[in-house]
Amino acid sequence: MAYIGQQPESIRNEVKNRYFYGLRRTHDGELFLGKVDSMDPNGSIQINKPGVNSNDYDNFEKGADFFEGRDIEHNLLYENLNYEQYRFDDANLWYYIDSEGELVVSVNRQATYDDGSSSHGIG
Repeated sequence: MAYIGQQPESIRNEVKNRYFYGLRRTHDGELFLGKVDSMDPNGSIQINKPGVNSNDYDNFEKGADFFEGRDIEHNLLYENLNYEQYRFDDANLWYYIDSEGELVVSVNRQATYDDGSSSHGIG
């Protein structure tokens, strides 16, 4: 297909802070990373869990990173906040734990996850 002007791929590559990465930890210490591509029309991610509004984090701003979801004693500061830390990035990253138990990041190459290796992540 021929295009007049910029090719779709070049437009996608110019989107700043395209990917959202959110990190959360369960009460049992399991870590979960949420990722969404802002260019995916079907992509979504829940920032706050349902609950009393006063427990919500209401300063969410696209492109602004956040790392203050826990206090110095590791207590949650926003009870309903789904991700204690999050950031936006231009890079398409896939994090996983390899067979040696090491945290690995793959750039622009999707990693395959074993869905049976962790809990459902709620709690």
